[in-house]
Parts: sequence; structure tokens; C-alpha cells
Amino acid sequence: MITLPLLPLPVTLGVCFLGGLLLGHAYFHALRKTADLIVGGGSPVLGLVLTVGRLAVLGSGLYLAVQWGGFALLITLGGILVAKALAVRRTRRVGA
Repeated sequence: MITLPLLPLPVTLGVCFLGGLLLGHAYFHALRKTADLIVGGGSPVLGLVLTVGRLAVLGSGLYLAVQWGGFALLITLGGILVAKALAVRRTRRVGA
């Protein structure tokens, strides 16, 4: 089994950044669905499940990243922030 710390640094950082992008995309997609549920008068239970689920997934992903050090955590956070910027850009384009 190949563990992340044994990989070369550029590969490790790339994996962390892509993981952050995926985490961020999942988080902000679930956030958008939760907001749509609230505005549309959807099920409060589904909104609660989406909220707890997105926080659990984000927390688990960041916990996994911190296992490989602070630099990997920062790169993962960078991926999450890029996903946020893309989500905001997409929302502005649709809303305009």
C-alpha cells in the first residue's frame, strides 16, 4: 500500500489540492441545495441532514489532510477556497 507521505512532494500537493477541490465542490453544492430547500419551503429534516452531512464530510477531509502535515492542510484549504470562488462565479453568472 502506498501512503501519502511516501509520495514525492509535488504528487502529495497535487493530491491534496484535488482533494480540496472535491471537498469544496461537495460542500458548496450541498450548501446550495440546503439554501434552495429553505427558500422553496422544502423538508426541514432534509435540510438538517444536508447541513450535518456537509460539515461531517468537510471535517473528515480536513482531518485526513492534517494527518500528513500542516502544508498538506494548507494546500487542501487552497483547493476548498478555489472551489468556493468557482461556486460564487457560477452563481453570479446564473443570477445575472
